[in-house]
Amino acid sequence: MVSKNSALNNGESVSLFSLNCDKFGTMNETQQYIRMTQAPVSSLIPRLAIPTIVSMLISSIYNMADTYFVSQIGTSASAAVGVVFSIMAIIQAVGFTIGLGGGILAARSLGAKEKDKADTLVSISFFFAILLGGVLAVLGIVFNKNLMKVLGATETILPYAEAYAQYIFLACPFMIGALVMNNILRSEGKAFYAMIGITTGGVLNIALDPLFIFVFGFGTAGAAIATALSQFISFIILLMAFITGKSEAEISIKKLKNFRIKILITIIKTGLPSLARQGLASVSTILLNLSAAQYGDAAIAAMSITGRITFFIFSALLGFGQGFQPVCSYNWGAGKYERVREATVFTGKVGSIIITILSILTYIFTPSIIKAFISNDPLVLQVGTVALRAQCLLLPFCGINVTANMALQGTSHVAAATLLALCRQGIFFIPAILILPRFLGITGVEIAQPAADVLTFSLAFYLYFSFLKECRTKSKEKA
Repeated sequence: MVSKNSALNNGESVSLFSLNCDKFGTMNETQQYIRMTQAPVSSLIPRLAIPTIVSMLISSIYNMADTYFVSQIGTSASAAVGVVFSIMAIIQAVGFTIGLGGGILAARSLGAKEKDKADTLVSISFFFAILLGGVLAVLGIVFNKNLMKVLGATETILPYAEAYAQYIFLACPFMIGALVMNNILRSEGKAFYAMIGITTGGVLNIALDPLFIFVFGFGTAGAAIATALSQFISFIILLMAFITGKSEAEISIKKLKNFRIKILITIIKTGLPSLARQGLASVSTILLNLSAAQYGDAAIAAMSITGRITFFIFSALLGFGQGFQPVCSYNWGAGKYERVREATVFTGKVGSIIITILSILTYIFTPSIIKAFISNDPLVLQVGTVALRAQCLLLPFCGINVTANMALQGTSHVAAATLLALCRQGIFFIPAILILPRFLGITGVEIAQPAADVLTFSLAFYLYFSFLKECRTKSKEKA
């Protein structure tokens, strides 16, 4: 056992001790506090980030697995997955909004040593998420066909999209609930348990896809059934982490007696940047599908494949940023502003290196990667290659974008974080996807997102260094 005093005097001892505690679940509240506020950020952030990166990559892989296996059915079926992806983006938006909102506030409460308040926050977040998920499921099932048409499904794509979406809607409460618990665990610095839940479901999804699609003959619906079942398993595993006391904050229905509408509004407000970021991902996907539809099913399929591959690359960066965010929130709540600054600089540098390396590798092997997701369609290969390589050229700018957004959201700079979150797939992307195709045709569709990334970087660069300056100022004021 490492005493509190020895840990305070030796940051590396805390880091080594915390690794074992995080893995085997033996850390108490005091030890967790010491780890989050004393361990060197250069070792703490990667240790928190690695499980999160694994979770993000596995989630991305099983999204790509759906695309890969469904693409064997045909181009229209592959395009259907791209259409329904906007629905999944909405589900993710709700889960991340409530989960990160409650998780960030809970982490700051734990940093301020207010555990009862943290328990109330996570309990309200969880039960509200389940309720909202149920409402969305009912609405989605009732309006399935009309919704698929609005999202850009052509007459040839519509039957596949309806079949796929039906089971996604049925799983909606479990998908949102799993996302909320996953984000709460990560916000506490319990990324290992979050990884177990998400990774198990993801691996199961990959295994079940070919079984339901080809062996049982369910076709496109089989991919959705596999996704629904895997999400339910993830939900159960993550819930067990709370039931068995692996989390710091507790989910308890008794805490709902402390419910106030003001608390719920604060949770949603704190998670607003995630709603903007994830919600606009859905809107941008719809607009992208509608723009690509003018050039046929092959164009929709190509942009869908490009989006999944890009997200896979981007997920590594997001995972690293989400390993940083609990360190940022926890130390902001503890009033350790210089440590927040140090963590932000470290994340900006390392995150930029990670995304640059992945972008270079993807650019080199783009044709081979695209070919893995198509069924002998040269137009899909042509459009997908141009779009993916254009993305790879500009993705390195996103290192600062993600770091700035995570830092601002984690410290309740809600307005600035929301503004930045709105940019990449909203303020800059929406005009780009509406205007560029008018002048450049299919090329405008292919380069709309890269153009938005460059413009977003200009704002992120300013906000990033403004935040570092604020951290330095608050640190001096406190001293």
